[in-house]
Amino acid sequence: MTTAAVSKSEQAYAWLRERIARREYAAGHRLVLGTIADELDMSVVPVREAIRRLEAEGLVSFERNVGARVAFLDETEYVYSMQTLGLVEGSATALSAPLLDAADLDRAAAINDRMRVLLEDLDPHEFTRLNQEFHSVLFEPCPNPHILDLVHRGWNRMANLRDSSFAFVPSRAHHSVEEHAEIIDLIRSGVDPLEIELAARNHRWRTMDAFIAARHTDSATTDPEES
Repeated sequence: MTTAAVSKSEQAYAWLRERIARREYAAGHRLVLGTIADELDMSVVPVREAIRRLEAEGLVSFERNVGARVAFLDETEYVYSMQTLGLVEGSATALSAPLLDAADLDRAAAINDRMRVLLEDLDPHEFTRLNQEFHSVLFEPCPNPHILDLVHRGWNRMANLRDSSFAFVPSRAHHSVEEHAEIIDLIRSGVDPLEIELAARNHRWRTMDAFIAARHTDSATTDPEES
């Protein structure tokens, strides 16, 4: 494979992944090789490679006599992943709290302020990137390497499941920013670590609950002829 082909494959991959993340290509959207290739001004070969890569990540599925479609999220896997991430990230944040100084908390608050600005014209992908950056400030000092490893695995698993929950439930972004501020205030005030752990855990689980509620609402209102 030539360098040019690899470059075009990467270009097609990034282009498709961004549209899936932003829900421009919603679950069930058919990915037609020729149409995408024409839009990107390339052959179907790098597009096919990009789609295969997205399939390996769980973002695309193939159906007999249909072809490639944007995959529907496995709701059960999402719930299990979010429940686990809530537990381990809550624990990591609580263990990190005594090690966080004023500068760390100021940095987290500054990131949250950037997220607050994004609420005016939500970019789910960038909001999610900043969200991970915010939480990383609070959990990375965790002195237990095993728990920290589980947190990293959880974030990676969620990234593979779906780039951004906030693309599906944009209203959740507003609540998320407010809860971030509350977690920072709890750490600054030196409350019992258990209170911090519960706040961080419930923060994660509220996003999960909002996502599942939105999914069920979408399912109830979607015309079966169009699904």
